[in-house]
Amino acid sequence: MAINKNALIRYQVLDRCFRNPGRKYFWQDLLQECNKALREYNGIDSGIKRRQLYEDMKFMESDQGWSIPLKRNKDGRKTYYRYSDMSFSINNQPLNETEVNQIKSALDVLTRFSGAQQFEWIHEMIPLLEDKLDLQGTGEEVLSFESNFDLRGLEYIMPIFNAITNGQVLEITYQDFKSDEPFQIVFHPYYLKQYNNRWFTFGLNNEVGIETWNLALDRIISIKEAKGEYISTEIDWKEYFFDVIGVTKPKDRKIRKVVLHFSSSQAPYVRTKPLHPTQKHKAIGNGLEVSIKVIPNYELESLLLSFGEHVKVIKPKMLKERIKDRIINSIDNSKT
Repeated sequence: MAINKNALIRYQVLDRCFRNPGRKYFWQDLLQECNKALREYNGIDSGIKRRQLYEDMKFMESDQGWSIPLKRNKDGRKTYYRYSDMSFSINNQPLNETEVNQIKSALDVLTRFSGAQQFEWIHEMIPLLEDKLDLQGTGEEVLSFESNFDLRGLEYIMPIFNAITNGQVLEITYQDFKSDEPFQIVFHPYYLKQYNNRWFTFGLNNEVGIETWNLALDRIISIKEAKGEYISTEIDWKEYFFDVIGVTKPKDRKIRKVVLHFSSSQAPYVRTKPLHPTQKHKAIGNGLEVSIKVIPNYELESLLLSFGEHVKVIKPKMLKERIKDRIINSIDNSKT
């Protein structure tokens, strides 16, 4: 039994009704709730009959569904339906057989594009999904991707993504690290970017008129739709970020040639994992000289500091002094 959008809506409605201890849902009530949800989604002519309702419940009770613990309770001559385990929900259960088969079919389609240009990401996504969802049936995870599922703000990715694709203005309640209290911002979102396991959105801040305004999703308190006409942008965001490492693009700095010397122990890693697409390198003695063309920013400094004693900044002088100052401050802090 295929799970299309209408079926999924019905299953979610039934699951919600079965979990409600404060009301008795007879078949007429369940049918009414399902049709109400379908009409809200598809329009007034949408709806199902009693036969489809019973088929839905039968599927949900089956092994192909979610094996729901549905109990039929007598109330006089009528029967109302409720979970015997009120903590149960189909949203808390592993994927059922039908869902697994549908995901496998979707992955089969994606695999056909894996050799095409601009679809290289499929090579990473498919094994990740197969492993996390156990589509191979091994029962064990054999692949790990770097991700922080405890990070705040992940729930805002989809609302912001939808606002970008639909051209929707947002009112965002936000609290940065410098503010004692949250504040509101009318925001026209344009782009989402992940860096160092944090998510950021870029867009137009109505109040200041800056269309490259940066908000960290883990500092967002709430999001809601705002009135007003959405103002689009002509910014090519891939081009915009090409000259920097990370998400910060200082306006008062220009692209500089950054020259670095890496130790012999670190050289193989820097060769196989370049710091930036502009990277060029050559062997020098027992080490490696690396040059990149970027706008120096905080993220570049943090990246270089992460290499510790295995890297030396040759130029520009400004960056060399910044790294030196941060190391001195770190040493001073360790003494207190």
